Amino acid sequence: MAPLAHLAVYKVCGDTFCKEIDLIAGIDAAIGDGVDVLSISIAGSSKPFYENAFDIATFKAARKGIFVSCSAGNQGPAESTISNRAPWYLTVAAGTMDRSIKAVVKLGDGQEFEGQTVFDQDKFPSTSLPLTFPIPFGIGAEETDNCNDDLKTLNPKDIVKKGEMVLCNALGSPPLGKYVQKLGGTAMILLNGETLGYTTFAEYRVLPASQVSYTDASKIFSYFNSSTKPTATIIFKGTIIGKSIEAPTVAYFSSRGPSKETPDVLKPDILGPGVNVLGAWIKPVGHDEKGSNVPYMKYFNFLSGTSMAAPHLSGIAALIKQKHPDWSPAAIKSAIMTTASTEDNNGSPIMDEQHHPASFFMMGAGHVNPQKAADPGLVFDIETEQYIAFLCGLGYNDKQVQIITGDMNTKCEDIQKISQSELNYPSIVLSSGKLTPPVIVNRTVTNVGEAMSTYQVEINMPNKVIVEVVPNVLKFHELNEKQSYQVRINSSSVVVSKKIMQGNLKWISDKYTVTTPIIIY
Repeated sequence: MAPLAHLAVYKVCGDTFCKEIDLIAGIDAAIGDGVDVLSISIAGSSKPFYENAFDIATFKAARKGIFVSCSAGNQGPAESTISNRAPWYLTVAAGTMDRSIKAVVKLGDGQEFEGQTVFDQDKFPSTSLPLTFPIPFGIGAEETDNCNDDLKTLNPKDIVKKGEMVLCNALGSPPLGKYVQKLGGTAMILLNGETLGYTTFAEYRVLPASQVSYTDASKIFSYFNSSTKPTATIIFKGTIIGKSIEAPTVAYFSSRGPSKETPDVLKPDILGPGVNVLGAWIKPVGHDEKGSNVPYMKYFNFLSGTSMAAPHLSGIAALIKQKHPDWSPAAIKSAIMTTASTEDNNGSPIMDEQHHPASFFMMGAGHVNPQKAADPGLVFDIETEQYIAFLCGLGYNDKQVQIITGDMNTKCEDIQKISQSELNYPSIVLSSGKLTPPVIVNRTVTNVGEAMSTYQVEINMPNKVIVEVVPNVLKFHELNEKQSYQVRINSSSVVVSKKIMQGNLKWISDKYTVTTPIIIY
């Protein structure tokens, strides 16, 4: 994203674990070296901020003017699984891209289903192969990890025969195929379970393979069960890019909000590319054209995760920092969030892994738009003192706040505490139980667009929620001028349901549209 950026790399993790003391040391070293942006693809803990080394160290970084981008975590799709919940850094969710390495599964009855793979072998036979679905001994359910490379016990009648195409359940970490290959299998169809939905991966396998969505997997399995001699082949189409691929969608694994610690602060903040991301790799990937175990010397791989999404935003933040060197981390984050898109490449709402409209607790403010983020018009800035007022408002005592700030002189009794919703964040999150009497939320924006500019408010919310903004027009006369406004949110006579309700508040000028997500849960 920022090809000319200088990279400073700090090793804080071993092969399987990251010690807190090493993480703190790495962040401290980066601060000492004067970095502008920290990219941290490490999941945080669920501890309170004052017990969380990550949150303490990144607060120090933010206080020094360093922008921090970090991963949301890969514990989705359950709600409130979000990692890295503090408001002083950007938390990035993972979405898909408009690129697919397509492998079409064609069944014996003529049905075709589009899947993904990185296997692209022109010599794979176009003739159909017999289909089989091996079931581990003692397990009869469809949703079993039946092709796991570590699973060695199969029913004798279900042993894979040479030349067969094997149906394999993909239950989170689709099999590499070594065990299927050892048994004589020629190819694999990876069947998504319901949890994975439409999220498919272009990952390397030792055998020709195609991973298909849960909807298509159900149809393939139905064909397999209803046919006396089921067959299939895989047609490898290569890389496809463009609007024929609905993107972005939220990946099934991407952790969701609301945060348990601070539910009225939106997390994740933003959605970035995090599925099938191509990058350099530490060891060779792939096999030669004969299908042997001799690897290509290709040190590149496709990986998926919020750890892949966060660096995209780090690069975008670096570009914004280059253009606006005087902007604070909060201003950069605001620019990213208020210019994000909630629509996919075809103009439809961004979907989750089940192809249901995604909530802000899944995608943050939406998918990042780098061009617009560089010139947002208005920003919601936050000074360190307001973060401290926010921490005091959480009910933390002086000692707990001092652990985070590193300032032993911090005393909450000397500070005007603010609630979570009063933090000058570029979003508004409220519990439906708090809407009667009306909730009043204050926000302050800074003009970073055109000196002489006028913005009018536009509200887009479900009818059950009444939103009033005072004033409804903001007039600016110079750059860096600040204007404040009040948002009053109430429920109508119709009781607000338990279902998440969301919309937005937009400030619109002749040139800019500044969007604040509103979510009521």
